[in-house]
Amino acid sequence: MRAAAGTSRRGRAIAARMLIAAAWAASASVACAEQTVPSKPAASPIYGVTIPPGYRKWEMVAPAEEAAPLDELRVVLGNPVAIRALERATLPFPDGTILVKLAYKRKQSDEFAPATVPGQATTVQVMVKDSRRYASTGGWGFGRFIDGVPADIGQHQTCFACHQARVKQHDYVFTRLAP
Repeated sequence: MRAAAGTSRRGRAIAARMLIAAAWAASASVACAEQTVPSKPAASPIYGVTIPPGYRKWEMVAPAEEAAPLDELRVVLGNPVAIRALERATLPFPDGTILVKLAYKRKQSDEFAPATVPGQATTVQVMVKDSRRYASTGGWGFGRFIDGVPADIGQHQTCFACHQARVKQHDYVFTRLAP
């Protein structure tokens, strides 16, 4: 556990809020998945995962940049269970862990040309840890949403295979806690 966890947590929270604010400011047409989710949230095929309410207020785990062909800026947010597990380097992650990845097209800043900022929202991706419900997929359920609507079954069929092939040794999670 880090000695200055409170300071790091506060710094991550501020950074997450700044990144989210920049995403909203970058494009007036950015669709907030939370706003487009119907009163009964749509569930992902195969796993039944939904977009968790209030996730935009969660702490940032880490930002990321995805190269071509996606050319996206991404930020992963974690619920309190996820943040605690990441800070303590707990593996496997405990049941109740939820990670949400927000993805945006990269866009050159109108105000500062050398800067890249979030543009149009592309997806909200969710991982939920429930070792009993998702026993056949390492304890994880997956959801990929476009404008609040679950992506097709074909996209969900690739989730676990990709995580299993690349990060099985880290309980199927790509993201590490940003310093």
